[in-house]
Amino acid sequence: MAVPALVTASDAAHYTGRPVGTIWRWASEGRISRYGTGRHVRYDVLEMTPRTVDEWTGEITPGEPPPMPHTAPRAA
Repeated sequence: MAVPALVTASDAAHYTGRPVGTIWRWASEGRISRYGTGRHVRYDVLEMTPRTVDEWTGEITPGEPPPMPHTAPRAA
């Protein structure tokens, strides 16, 4: 098992090219892991796709979102 590379929400947002709110939403949806609580929460960047930056124009393309977790179907 790989050791997580833990960063703050701000650092994860910079890494992915997405807003901090998106990082929080991905964690609440279960797309990425959350380590710690409160102000000490960290996220594993190895679970996220990095942004890409065009070397000529500097245009940033956000990384792909992590997949939604699989959930069991609800019983009727």
